[in-house]
Amino acid sequence: MTTVKKRSPEGRILVVGGYGAVGATVPSRLAERFPGRVLPAGRDGARARRLGGVRADVGDPEDFRRVLDELGDVGAVVLCVEPADASIARACLERGIHLVDVGASYRLLDAVSGLHALAVGSGATAVLSVGVAPGLTNLLALRAHRALGGADRLDLTVLLGSGERHGTDAVRWTVAGLAEPVTDRPRKVSLPGHGVRTAHPFPFSDQHTLRGTLGVPRVTTRLCLDSPLLTAALFAVRRTGGARREGLRRLLTAAFPRVHLGGDGFALRADAYDGDGHAAFVLAGREQSRVTGLVAAEVAGEVLTGALPTGVHHIERLPALADLPERLGADGVTVRRVAPGEGE
Repeated sequence: MTTVKKRSPEGRILVVGGYGAVGATVPSRLAERFPGRVLPAGRDGARARRLGGVRADVGDPEDFRRVLDELGDVGAVVLCVEPADASIARACLERGIHLVDVGASYRLLDAVSGLHALAVGSGATAVLSVGVAPGLTNLLALRAHRALGGADRLDLTVLLGSGERHGTDAVRWTVAGLAEPVTDRPRKVSLPGHGVRTAHPFPFSDQHTLRGTLGVPRVTTRLCLDSPLLTAALFAVRRTGGARREGLRRLLTAAFPRVHLGGDGFALRADAYDGDGHAAFVLAGREQSRVTGLVAAEVAGEVLTGALPTGVHHIERLPALADLPERLGADGVTVRRVAPGEGE
């Protein structure tokens, strides 16, 4: 039985995956607010130590617990890599360590949500759906939903830059998503800086989460790349059933990082509908991995300053984070409401 200790507000911040495509942004951003307290970590111990950090492998929960106990003064963990299950989250929360989770798999996020009572009991806060999608998509959906006074349908659209160097976990997750059942139809949508694009249903976790947190019965998230050619090729693989073959998925996972047709810009859109009513918001930025890390750092800052309640919460359930898109304005992120009739 782990003894729960009250965490010092001056405890260190363990950034797991703190040298990857997403995680590399987090330590530098947090160090601006919490100098001397940020500790990069990851499975590659040599790489982590070169940055002044430690080895911590989320694939080995027992070893991860040992690291937390040996360090002794970890106040918060920012997970920039996705564990296989909720055991890493449990290890943090049962010790009263705050958690910011950049994970994108709905089954994992749902399992971590089940630790709410544990987090409350230990005085810890965990924030889920942290990043671009999920994350900023959730916050855009919340705005559109509220603008209507309640929606009965939400359509979310994610455009990613195919020229960006995405992390291994992100590529693997995207390829695996092509094998998931198709739940809706493609949709043409206008996106800032990219015109009208065809976006395809994709198993982002936000569409599952928002049905519960916002009480909207029908939510669909769609994906496209900034390269129409790559978008067509990617979803042709799904349409022909090739994505269900493990060998082809491995091939795509290996090949995708080497293809750079396109830029590093991304765009998001959230459309809310209620009868004849419609409200929409769009957001645009550059370097999706970098912005995911910036979102994680902003959320971690709020957690560490005690601004958020204890327990496990998705980002859209926390009013203190509602203005997060505007906070990223200096980092090149823009957000606005879509004018009536614009790109419907």
